[in-house]
Amino acid sequence: MGLDPDYSAGNTPLDDDEKSGLLIKTITTRGELDEFEQIGIDRAINWLYGKRFDYKSIVSEEFIKNLHKIMFRDIWEWAGEYRRSNKNIGSDKFLIPSEIRILIEDVIFWIENNTFTPDETSVRFSHRLVKIHPFANGNGRHSRLMGDILINKHFALPVFSWGSGALLREGDLRKLYITSLRCADNLDYTPLIQFARL
Repeated sequence: MGLDPDYSAGNTPLDDDEKSGLLIKTITTRGELDEFEQIGIDRAINWLYGKRFDYKSIVSEEFIKNLHKIMFRDIWEWAGEYRRSNKNIGSDKFLIPSEIRILIEDVIFWIENNTFTPDETSVRFSHRLVKIHPFANGNGRHSRLMGDILINKHFALPVFSWGSGALLREGDLRKLYITSLRCADNLDYTPLIQFARL
């Protein structure tokens, strides 16, 4: 039968080629996919535990791709690879590498010049990353974890709560998150920073 997920608002549909990269062929529903992906995310969090990284390592293209691979390598054969198709959101597939490089340069500048508070720097990094939408799947979860890594490993502050709830399913919390992202799209980061620390 194959994977036939139902997509909620803010989720990016996979094309047939991306779906064919599913490594666990018995997964057929969004719920099953979410469960298996959560196992990979937990593995990535465990991998991070006790490790030290300098900020230039965290915001490197290698780290960005490697974290995605660790999170999703048992689920998707294309884990850690930039998407090869355009989506209803995100940068054009051909612009992803250059936009990631620009993001990296911006974050390094923000840190070295104390441009923003630690929370705002980390949230801006997370937001810009999800706005680029570099991967076929898992961009929101990946970008939030990247923000957590920067705030915790570089700034030595607690990770974000990101609303203290499940953001994968429709509901008021997800709507608030999407609204906060849209505000950030218009350069108003206050709602997203507040949401990250709910």
